[in-house]
Amino acid sequence: MAADLRQSFPVEGMTCASCVRRVETAIRKVPGVSAANVNLASETAEVTFETSVDPAPVIEAIHKAGYEVQTTLRDFDIEGMTCASCVRRVETAIAAVPGVIAANVNLATERASVRAIAGVPNSAIAAAVHKAGYEARAPQLSTTGDARAEIREQEMRRLKRDLILAAVLTLPVFVLEMGAHLFPAFHHWLAMTVGQQAVFVLCFVLASIVQFGPGLRFYAKGIPALFRLAPDMNSLVVLGTGAAWGYSTVATFLPSLLPAGTRNVYFESAAVIVTLILFGRYLEARAKGRTSEAIKRLMGLQAKSARVERNGQFVDVPMDAVQEGDIVQVRPGERIPVDGLVTEGQSFVDESMISGEPVPVAKAAGSELVGGTVNKAGSLTYRATKVGADTVLSQIIRMVEMAQGSKLPIQALVDRVTAWFVPAVMAAAVLTFLVWLVFGPEPALSFALVNAVAVLIIACPCAMGLATPTSIMVGTGRAAELGILFRNGDGLQTLRDTQVVAVDKTGTLTAGRPELTDFEVTEGFERADVLALVAAVEARSEHPVAEAIVAAARQEGISPAAASDFAAEAGYGVSATVNGRTVAIGADRYMAKLGLDVAPFAEKARAMGEKARTPLYAAVDGRLAAVIAVADPIKPMTPEAIRALHGMGLTVAMITGDNRRTAEAIARELGIDEVVAEVLPGGKVDVVRRLGEGGRVVTFVGDGINDAPALAEAAVGIAIGTGTDIAIESADVVLMSGDLLGVSRAIALSKATIRNISENLFWAFAYNVILIPVAAGVLYPLTGTTLSPMLAAGAMALSSIFVLGNAMRLKRFRG
Repeated sequence: MAADLRQSFPVEGMTCASCVRRVETAIRKVPGVSAANVNLASETAEVTFETSVDPAPVIEAIHKAGYEVQTTLRDFDIEGMTCASCVRRVETAIAAVPGVIAANVNLATERASVRAIAGVPNSAIAAAVHKAGYEARAPQLSTTGDARAEIREQEMRRLKRDLILAAVLTLPVFVLEMGAHLFPAFHHWLAMTVGQQAVFVLCFVLASIVQFGPGLRFYAKGIPALFRLAPDMNSLVVLGTGAAWGYSTVATFLPSLLPAGTRNVYFESAAVIVTLILFGRYLEARAKGRTSEAIKRLMGLQAKSARVERNGQFVDVPMDAVQEGDIVQVRPGERIPVDGLVTEGQSFVDESMISGEPVPVAKAAGSELVGGTVNKAGSLTYRATKVGADTVLSQIIRMVEMAQGSKLPIQALVDRVTAWFVPAVMAAAVLTFLVWLVFGPEPALSFALVNAVAVLIIACPCAMGLATPTSIMVGTGRAAELGILFRNGDGLQTLRDTQVVAVDKTGTLTAGRPELTDFEVTEGFERADVLALVAAVEARSEHPVAEAIVAAARQEGISPAAASDFAAEAGYGVSATVNGRTVAIGADRYMAKLGLDVAPFAEKARAMGEKARTPLYAAVDGRLAAVIAVADPIKPMTPEAIRALHGMGLTVAMITGDNRRTAEAIARELGIDEVVAEVLPGGKVDVVRRLGEGGRVVTFVGDGINDAPALAEAAVGIAIGTGTDIAIESADVVLMSGDLLGVSRAIALSKATIRNISENLFWAFAYNVILIPVAAGVLYPLTGTTLSPMLAAGAMALSSIFVLGNAMRLKRFRG
């Protein structure tokens, strides 16, 4: 028994005996641990548990002690799941494997995401899944997106084939049985010409082929589940259709075994139920295929091959043959295969898949290229910097897959219900049978059988299992199309509760780099001449303001001339000689020192101050020549984004290290509600905490580089990506385009997705709460009606289709 309660942990970071002691001490303090033995040579910790193995608190204790346990996140394709109870069983089986920290199984994607200690073999996880009655494909054997699609397509073809066969064989059974009930003349004709027994035998043959041909898939999964005392949806179908078929078979060939007046056959129910459930699963499979269209589209952006330099010549090679550092050539109209930096050529590249902007971006030597974007005009040669799983597109696909496979906190309710749902339905069916058998009208046995079968068939954990994951898949897929990447389910659910949006100023509200915003000259000077002189002087300086002025001059086609006698006076400004002319640039106090009056620009300077721009002045040959302002400009879409957040009833707060006067000027211009200024780089976390006082839910928006602590501290962290910098670990949501409007879109999409999930769950639960009692016959004393098992099967199929169809509405989300 002791061996079963031991777990080995690979520990990283130990260097000496004191490290060993610290790790052992930390582990022994964990509740439930009876012993810990750490080996420095093998870098492992052997831990013995008292009652059950729980690696998570041990890993946390080792982490707090300053060391790490190497863990891996692995994906498995799971075959054979049909309902929410299947998901629960697979998760339980995987979680029981020693060394597994957490397991998350998604019915819609048919995948399991497993966090386990390094060294736990995939075969152990696959074996546990197999023992539970399902099949798992280990990561190294897992298929690509195209191959997975092909497997699903094959299953669709098998379902379609079985459905057609079942429908063709069921139709005559349905006509013979129901026609005889509905039309007495038809019943009389059959009895006189064919004979009742012959009709029963014919129906037996056709229904048996349906039951053990197309319907065999239910038996293959449902009966082993019953033997394991872990019944699932297949088990309910087997019990329901098997009972109807078995009773009818006895009534056909051994009628003397049944009480008088109870010789009824239900072959049509058994056959129609199988056909309807197959039809529902076929529609369900088609709908599930459509929910993952976003992933398919993203994968479709990947190039199939690359033109790479080999031995001095460019040759086409498969994508997996491209290596970091390779020289790649892209011709006009081709898709860029991997990320890299341009070395030769000029062109325009369509980067709409990253930025959402339809206008192609100019590329030249030194420009970044992103794999999956399209080269529009010229030929480009570039050096590959990221290949395979490291490319931006691969990271985007991985993020979307992880988001689609994640669970929301709301799913915990579904998991608790489905844990007992199928056994409860079986108990309800047994109770229904006994009540009708004891208290029902004659023939009581027939009524008892029909209503018990209806209860078994109408119960549908499928809808409950699909309610959450399908909405997540469609919602996060639509988000990716809009340039919004959700990294986890918690962020998706929590974002809709946002009350305060805290925004970092630099790089989020503003462009993040200084630009020349104002340049006005006095009478007697030409703007271009003065700008050329000022740029020539500033070209000697490395100050960000100087760089902005030089950049503006170059954009206007002005190449700065050489400056001599350059001098800088701290706190005042700079001066130099350009083409024999003396040029001085600085603040108003520098002009005063030079004996120049800046009053002609007083009104302009005041207007600049209201916009948080500090004016600078330029003097040429002792005369005041120009007033200049350089500022970090507000992004064009920022005002609209702030209005959109206000339109949602949210409070917007700005966090900045700027002085209060500058910060309040920007806040007035944008209509921001709260301003927290003069914040030191490490103080943003405290500000986020303060904004969250009183239970307010705070979403922090930052550029994802310097804002990692604040992104992690907020209820939801939204990182503004830069197009290539998207793998930001601290954020819950990443906006690829850098457009702040994405924040309001993300919140609106979160609200829409959670609302969609709530609708799905309401339908799934309400359906069962209302229709299971109806199937049991509660309406019979009032109306004299019962629910046919065939109608129950149709209703069950429709419940899943309704949930899937409702989730698909998210594809139309516009924001």
